[in-house]
Amino acid sequence: MKFDVFLSICQTEVDGFTPNERQMFQNFFDQARLADELGYGTAWVAETHLSCQVQKENADAVIPHFKGEIGLNTDLLQVAHLIFAQTKRINVGSAIRNIICNGGPIAHAEAVRTFLTLNSLQPSSGRKLELGFAAGRFPFSNTPYGMLARTPIEKAAWDVVKNKYFAQAAEIFLRFVKGEKFASKDVSVQTLKASDFREPAQWAKVQEADKRESGRVRDEIPLACHWTFDKVGVIPFEAPLENLRLTLGSHDPAVQIAANKILPVGVFNLSITPEKVIDETHARMREHFHKDGGPWRRDLMPRTVLLFLDETPGLSPEERSQRAKAQAKRAWENYWKAMEKTLDPAKVESAVSNTIAGNANEVAAQIKAKYHPDDRLMLWFDFNNHDNEAVKASMRVFTEQVIPKLG
Repeated sequence: MKFDVFLSICQTEVDGFTPNERQMFQNFFDQARLADELGYGTAWVAETHLSCQVQKENADAVIPHFKGEIGLNTDLLQVAHLIFAQTKRINVGSAIRNIICNGGPIAHAEAVRTFLTLNSLQPSSGRKLELGFAAGRFPFSNTPYGMLARTPIEKAAWDVVKNKYFAQAAEIFLRFVKGEKFASKDVSVQTLKASDFREPAQWAKVQEADKRESGRVRDEIPLACHWTFDKVGVIPFEAPLENLRLTLGSHDPAVQIAANKILPVGVFNLSITPEKVIDETHARMREHFHKDGGPWRRDLMPRTVLLFLDETPGLSPEERSQRAKAQAKRAWENYWKAMEKTLDPAKVESAVSNTIAGNANEVAAQIKAKYHPDDRLMLWFDFNNHDNEAVKASMRVFTEQVIPKLG
């Protein structure tokens, strides 16, 4: 089993306290340095774009009750340079990088190739950039960059269309990262069809919108490429790719398969992902993982684990267990209050049940019971916790008292 850390840099109110941005970043780098010292494999960093607080001023506020910012990191590549400069062994990953905003997939491919080129000149050049990429969590991060419904067909089918456009973005991004030279006319055509829609009535509306435009009823409606460009090449052309690992943040089987026709691309899965989906993904990737990546391995699908660990000296194992589980419950209650201004006991209970919490012995037992010995876990120690020393203490206890118990 492999162990990474996930660092959220989430600037939200906890027990009435919100650190300023400077303190948030200082804690983050402090934790990244310790993760390196303790031997964690990769520091995965959350990435967020545009202020949640400012977005709340609009009529369509996404998370109107959330206080603060979901995350403060807006550019993993800049952060990675700093982490590599301050550490010796640890890799750096994005969880996730939004390839829709900030210029779209071409701009992100160019930024990645530039990073790889510059990093290859540094002493840390042997370490991996683990680039997780997806479409982003909130639409308001993407709409300023043109990712919104514009035509009658797009408006009638936007929930489906935006996923089709992400499939286009993933192809464009990966092909340019790979070093290909092409135009938008060379991008695979995405289409709308009845099977894309849960409700026949919605598909009928889409067909009607298409009929007004095309003059006929079609069983398959082609979509133009969302990004229009003549043949271009992304520089630097000599960017080394050997220290780049790619991970896709999408459960769409078609996108997973298409991505692996271009480059070796792993898949993200969260702690709440149903086991059935996880097993199906592993089976699919064993068949479709790009040959240049070698055989598919379970560690190519990192698993997010929210972890609450208590080994306070002087307390009994039962008291430590109770403290850890109480902390997990408080964290989830605070989270749901922040997200929805309500407290649904069922949601809290469901979230806690998907959390690893307890003393060192319990945590080890829970991990053994829940995860495969070849899994790779992204341990989230700082969820709803601004106590930097407590977060670091949990990171240390995990390596010293939990990992040895996992054999």
